[in-house]
Amino acid sequence: MSRRVLRGFDPARLTSLRESKGMSRADLARKAGLGGATVQQWETGTRSPQVDTLALVAKTLDVPIGDLVDVPRDRRFPGDWRVLLGLTQPQLGQQVGISTSMIARIERGEVKLTDENARRLASVLNIEIDELVRSYERARDRPAGVQA
Repeated sequence: MSRRVLRGFDPARLTSLRESKGMSRADLARKAGLGGATVQQWETGTRSPQVDTLALVAKTLDVPIGDLVDVPRDRRFPGDWRVLLGLTQPQLGQQVGISTSMIARIERGEVKLTDENARRLASVLNIEIDELVRSYERARDRPAGVQA
């Protein structure tokens, strides 16, 4: 799995939500099945969560993952839609019948997004095809050095 920073993850939001639920870092880690230092590292910004692990935390906090990850709709790349559903690339690929490597290349805008793949992906991501295409075009057109 990638160790990139999770786009849109805000450590302060996690801290605020955890505290609003009356949980200590240790409580959240224990209830989500994480190591004791993990929540601290996320909240201090020294590490970034993986989407599947963050989905467990969101479930533990009884909030949608979108409460922990915020990327404005008009700036989203295809991978951001996947993250907001708490899906990894392999999980999305399995649901749509596309290889993980192809999902990754589509998310980065490195290969052509076919009509059939756009239809499949939009259906699972619960968005309109046009919205997926716009996010794909943003990924393709992003400046050098910006990760999708």
